[in-house]
Amino acid sequence: MGNWDKKYFVTELKWDVGEAPWSPQFDDHEAARLLSMDSEVIKDAFYMETAWFFPGDWPKNKGDIGTIKAHTHEFDEIIAWVGSDPNDKYNLNGEVEVWIDGKQNLLDRSFLCFVPAGVEHGPIKINRIEKPMFHFTAGMGRKYAK
Repeated sequence: MGNWDKKYFVTELKWDVGEAPWSPQFDDHEAARLLSMDSEVIKDAFYMETAWFFPGDWPKNKGDIGTIKAHTHEFDEIIAWVGSDPNDKYNLNGEVEVWIDGKQNLLDRSFLCFVPAGVEHGPIKINRIEKPMFHFTAGMGRKYAK
């Protein structure tokens, strides 16, 4: 049995990041939040959230409700999607559309994206998903906020 200091580790989803006006909505068969952290969860921690996205034909029917709307933050942010095929680790096995600073980016490979503070990003949406994708965001803010 594992043993860890809860002052430093989060091992289950204990806290809701909260809804933002730009937040998408997903059903349980489409996505699942896994872990999140900020300074309300662990003192002085920066913001980070993780989730799994599951395969299916749901992206083509999701429309705006599954799209992260355009927004900015007062902190730098990292956005990532990672494919789950151990035999083809850079293949996203899907496609994610990420608009940054008014420019469209279509990604079909595992990626990290750096968004400087104040730069508009979004819409962000999954266009296609054939195998599970792991997603995370991290920001140097103490709490996820615009």
